[in-house]
Amino acid sequence: MSEAKTTQSVQSGEARSSAIMAAGTLVSRFLGFAKTWMLGAALGLGSTVNDTFINANNLPNLIFLLVAGGVFNAVLVPQIIKASKAPDRGADYLSRLLTLAVLVLLALTALVTLAAPLVIDLTTQGYSEQQKALAVTFALWCLPQIFFYGLYALLTQVLNAHGAFGPAMWAPILNNIVAIAGLGLFIWILGANITNPHTLDNWGPTQTFLLAGFSTFGVVAQTAILLIPVFRLRLGLRPRFGWRGVGLGQAAKLSVWTLATAAVGQLAFLYIMRIATIPGAERLRLNNAGDTAAAAVLPGNAVLEVASQLYLLPHSIIALSLATVLFNRMTRASQDGNKDDLRDALSHGLRTMAVATVFGALALFALAGPLGMFFSGGEPQDGVMLAQTLTILALSTPFLSANFMMSRVFYANEDARTPLYVQLWLAVIYVVGAFFIQFLPVGQIIYAIAILYTLGNILSVVISVAFLRRLLGHLDGPRIANSYIRMGYAGLGSALAGAAALWLLGSYRADGFAWSSRPAALVTVVVVGPVMLLAYLVLLRVFHVTELRDLLRPLMSRLGRGGAAPVSDGVTEPTTAARATVSDDTGLIPRISGEFDAASFRAGPAVAPQRSPEPARNEQDAPKSYLPEEDEPSTAQGGRFRPSVPLPGRRTYQGDAGQNPYFPVPRNRRK
Repeated sequence: MSEAKTTQSVQSGEARSSAIMAAGTLVSRFLGFAKTWMLGAALGLGSTVNDTFINANNLPNLIFLLVAGGVFNAVLVPQIIKASKAPDRGADYLSRLLTLAVLVLLALTALVTLAAPLVIDLTTQGYSEQQKALAVTFALWCLPQIFFYGLYALLTQVLNAHGAFGPAMWAPILNNIVAIAGLGLFIWILGANITNPHTLDNWGPTQTFLLAGFSTFGVVAQTAILLIPVFRLRLGLRPRFGWRGVGLGQAAKLSVWTLATAAVGQLAFLYIMRIATIPGAERLRLNNAGDTAAAAVLPGNAVLEVASQLYLLPHSIIALSLATVLFNRMTRASQDGNKDDLRDALSHGLRTMAVATVFGALALFALAGPLGMFFSGGEPQDGVMLAQTLTILALSTPFLSANFMMSRVFYANEDARTPLYVQLWLAVIYVVGAFFIQFLPVGQIIYAIAILYTLGNILSVVISVAFLRRLLGHLDGPRIANSYIRMGYAGLGSALAGAAALWLLGSYRADGFAWSSRPAALVTVVVVGPVMLLAYLVLLRVFHVTELRDLLRPLMSRLGRGGAAPVSDGVTEPTTAARATVSDDTGLIPRISGEFDAASFRAGPAVAPQRSPEPARNEQDAPKSYLPEEDEPSTAQGGRFRPSVPLPGRRTYQGDAGQNPYFPVPRNRRK
């Protein structure tokens, strides 16, 4: 087969894989919002029970990322990728690694679950004894998710290392289906909150089982379904003990900066989450005192959670996928020492991504009212509080995605230290801000936290730009600013068109159509959204925003209406990854929602399919490491007071592939 045909075949296969993964992500997001809508219907968006459950259900993800998430991403993932290159495809090594990880996860989960009352005390503020008791009950049901989150992350990377990317994209769909089933049974058996209010006084074990139990069952199902494709790899995985020579200790030393980044981000988020529980506790006291009117206008952490999920939507769909593609090009440019190409890749990513994020920000801002009513659980006042929170967060969406794209440059340059510096600056800002926020009037706390997040997103770009200027000299600022300004004009025109459509539908009146019911709010979004999109596309053409073509070309290529997608003028992005590099973020940036996002364990660049090597003529020609690139010196750029920084998790065992002396590969298991 000719090289051209081979390349075309690879491109076709990758296009199909990308389409499958994108479809899985979109379906999962859709079901995630369906679950959020049903949770609001079951409990009410502004209810104390909802605030308490969301706080407890977020704890497993946050604790896993705090204690083990950085280790899994920065230490274990490179080891798994490296082991998969061995003659036995890593079967022996992976068996030992999985055995060790399962034991550690079991111990961690058991310890945290037994300490549930202490965990609740540390992560909440002002809870009454009754509310604390329910929070502990929820935590006892939800904290076992820690084990399954960790196992899911490991199985995902085992599959990715062997070229199976689809299953991990679709597994979260099963999680959402199970949770939705539980919420459906809850509403069917016990009634929706609008007709049968669910409070601390009438809460019972059946309600806890249908809510928290099914939430945990969903995580279990998400993990269990991955066992099927793992077994199909026929690796012969089984429990194996004896971990001398695994190399995790040295890998952890090299990954100290990434691990510290994760810890700093999660600790800051946990403190903010503690402050966000204050309004819910005060609402309960007001209700008990008979002041229901004052209690009804207090937004709790459930409002902040739903607003965060909506606000992250443009970033999670567009920015993550685009950054993953461009990261390969950034890595090659860094390896070649080509700052111009590195700068061009960053510039192209920022401008192309902004086409979607600028529109997403203004669309969320304009449609905040109908979206708030749709997810309100049926209470217009709850919808108003959600809409107000969303309008504060929405306009910082482009900054959130821009900072994420900038962080890819540091990781492409194998610099894990600079992201820690950025994280430290932001953590200080968030913690100091949250400390003073707790002294504000209770009704302003959630809005103030939203403002704090918005300022943090803006400042993160400012801080990242300062570090990038030291590395790249300049960031192609005039061209980026010119594109953003023209997109801003188009977005502003789109927002005005949306505002006019909303006015015609009566959305700016308390008795307007959009506020009459949740179906009416959905109809408003479905009608006004396309109007805004059409106006935006027309204005992009008017203002000659050529980045729209770059954003759409990969989609048109998948539909058979174009060739390979270029990533910049005259440059075509190759389909193979430069190397298997881990660059996942597990800190506060960009995730502000406590909801577990499985994509955080799939955000690294795709590993290129490996061709079967030619038989070695002699022993000297045989490959000497799992990843030959790892023998090369680091290309990280050092600063005045720091040396070059190696990529996290690299350089552990560097002998012959499959010949680690501590666990030799049996010959009868070689393929």
